[in-house]
Amino acid sequence: MKYIIGFCRLFVGSLFIVSGLIKANDPLGFSYKLEEYFAESALNLPFLEPWALALAILACVAEIILGCAILFGAKIRLASWSLLILTLFFGWLTAYTATCDPSGTYSIIENGVEVQKSVTCVTDCGCFGDALKGSVGRSLTPWESFAKDMVLLVFLLPIFFMQGKIKPNTFNQDKAFFPLSLLFVVFFSWVFGWFFPLLFTVIAYGGYLAARKLLSIENAEWPTAAWVLVLALGFSFWCIEHLPAKDYRPYAEGKSISEGMKSAEELGLEGPKFGYIYTLVNKESGENKEMTDKEYIAGKWWENESYEMNSDLTKQVKLKDGYEPPIHDFFIMDADGNDKTPELLSAAKAFMVITYDIEKTSDAPQSELVALSTSAIESGALWVGITASGYKQVNEFRHNHQLAFDFWNGDATMLKTIIRSNPGLVYLENGVVVKKWHYNDLPSKEELKSL
Repeated sequence: MKYIIGFCRLFVGSLFIVSGLIKANDPLGFSYKLEEYFAESALNLPFLEPWALALAILACVAEIILGCAILFGAKIRLASWSLLILTLFFGWLTAYTATCDPSGTYSIIENGVEVQKSVTCVTDCGCFGDALKGSVGRSLTPWESFAKDMVLLVFLLPIFFMQGKIKPNTFNQDKAFFPLSLLFVVFFSWVFGWFFPLLFTVIAYGGYLAARKLLSIENAEWPTAAWVLVLALGFSFWCIEHLPAKDYRPYAEGKSISEGMKSAEELGLEGPKFGYIYTLVNKESGENKEMTDKEYIAGKWWENESYEMNSDLTKQVKLKDGYEPPIHDFFIMDADGNDKTPELLSAAKAFMVITYDIEKTSDAPQSELVALSTSAIESGALWVGITASGYKQVNEFRHNHQLAFDFWNGDATMLKTIIRSNPGLVYLENGVVVKKWHYNDLPSKEELKSL
């Protein structure tokens, strides 16, 4: 039994460390996903939206600390209860995501009148951010995420029920757990194409072993937790104040936006296959009857006068997976509504100052951006600001900061996906992302000229 428990601890602990670091690598992206869940049209928890980033960081750090606790055998009762609650919560959340009806509605009262609005279904639970999309080509479906949580629960339950027999690791146990846990971390890191979790785990283990050396086994538990807390928080805040250490998004440096927008047909690949579920209503009984589009055609149901189709309940379903463009919403237009996408992607050198929300942007780098824009424009490069804010806000912002360059418009979600910085600077060459800068790390004029 002890070998089963040992394997479960290695599997669960290593997976939570890697999972937490994947989220901590992009806490802003995780917070955007939480905001989708908190929206009135989803879980109806809008009061939590201002706390989305804090909750995202808390979740990341908790996963990392609890994963380490399971590996070290530290505070195992607290750790196993916490992980069980987390796993059950995420299991419920993925089940909610999987069963969400995109054609559903909910009622609210506006100006004393009941209004029906459409439900928002979060199609991607965000369990691993964009990591799976960037490593294996696609993220988990909601049902796959639910299955993953149930598998994790299978490995977690033996730890939970045997928590009373799990004590802090002895030095002899650490001789086995240390190298074996690194092997598990290496495997999960390989899945995500990012081996920083291996380095993090080694450093975490180093602090843990040092605390064990200086203190007794029991007295080292909380100092070890504090050590991992500092490491996890430090990494999270570094990624917020700069950019994610690993960029899994289709706008990562070296990626071609133009290529990312091409369809399966353009690339000579097989695309996904879709079908429809129709809902027919019996005119006499009012009974609903669902069927696929193939069944509808094969049965010539349009000739059956006893039924009529309710087009409002028609659903599109994916029948077969296939290539889908990783970039499907890149569209830029100017103040007059003209499509500026081709001009931007065909420019030999183009700089995008991305400010997805003018009201939330940092004022600190604006003078620096003015100086950089002047230098870039003089060298013949295209320099443009891109925002989702209205042009009245843009004009006030340009006037307040004396910005001489034009602003074009793009979707807020797209802009937040391109760069996790508001504002952020992106350099393109013929549609290829060459370099990205957080506003805390803007280049000098000399660096800009060397590009």
